[in-house]
Amino acid sequence: MRTPAFVRRFRFFGVLTVVSVYLLILVGGIVRSTGSGMGCPDWPKCFGTWVPPTDISQLPADYKEVYTAQRVAKNKRLAATLERFGFQQVASNIFAHPTQYIETDFNPVKTWIEYVNRLVGALIGVFVFLTAVLAWPYWRRDRTVFWLAFSAFILTGVQGWLGSLVVSTNLLPIMITVHMGLALLIVAMLIYAVERSQREAIEVERGSEAPVATGMSGWLWLIVVLTFAQIVLGTQVREQVDLVATANGYLQRQTWIDQLGGVFAVHRTFSAVLLLLNAYVVYQLYRQPNRRLQRLASVVIGVIVVEILAGVTLAYFSLPAAVQPVHLLLGTLLFGAQFVLLLAYRHARKTVEQAVFPRVVA
Repeated sequence: MRTPAFVRRFRFFGVLTVVSVYLLILVGGIVRSTGSGMGCPDWPKCFGTWVPPTDISQLPADYKEVYTAQRVAKNKRLAATLERFGFQQVASNIFAHPTQYIETDFNPVKTWIEYVNRLVGALIGVFVFLTAVLAWPYWRRDRTVFWLAFSAFILTGVQGWLGSLVVSTNLLPIMITVHMGLALLIVAMLIYAVERSQREAIEVERGSEAPVATGMSGWLWLIVVLTFAQIVLGTQVREQVDLVATANGYLQRQTWIDQLGGVFAVHRTFSAVLLLLNAYVVYQLYRQPNRRLQRLASVVIGVIVVEILAGVTLAYFSLPAAVQPVHLLLGTLLFGAQFVLLLAYRHARKTVEQAVFPRVVA
């Protein structure tokens, strides 16, 4: 049985979009590790133009005061909106943050790193839109696929707006955390849409395989949720690193780890817990006579091993900047791999249940 053309097109663009989102996460990690988050003090333009400046002579002498005033005005409107919805604490945190009224010195390298990040984000917006358009045939076939793709497109627009708030609040930790959490949600929705769109093809290809996995759904959900929490916790560690780096004038990197607060200790301990939980889940899935689950379990454990190596490198080799975005990327890849494994397991279990308890058609 040949897979319909619209299914192949949707899968191609869906997978391309997921890969592109991970590319954006990597670029975002590079932006953070190089301290380029405020390379462009405004949004969506950069220093008021669509093509960023390359020399400080292209900027007015009072550029810092100008863009600080613009950010503060925007943040006042945001704080007023948050207060109306009952988020008084978040609103007050915006102006309590120590960097709220500090403008970053112009640096052409950092400006262009941040601008490339925005260009990649805009390109991904196009990819998500195309994925949503190509999901239209599923309106009659499987509306869940359509709504997942369409919702991912809407949330991508929200993500762009959140990106503007990250800039206006001068990298406020809560904004960065929400920004990362929403990126993971978009990844999960796109992965689910692609996986669900391929179910019939997978059943045809693996019709002779006996998927007998049972009893692991709760464990798989647990490791997905805990990995999500660990990534969010990692954003808080990253904030502590930034504060320590600023306090030390970006010198004496070998002392930064010792100056991090308790959040780093929790993050490191939690990684050991996650390793044990994932090892248990992978061991149980290896015992199942389902080759797809076994392969996906191997991917999960492989990503964990590399992620741990990256974490050890950061902890014992003075937080090398080149490893920081890799560590973030691996964490989000682990989340994605675990989610794919969860979906594959649930599909395999459903196949077993349908085989044992077939529907009775009147």
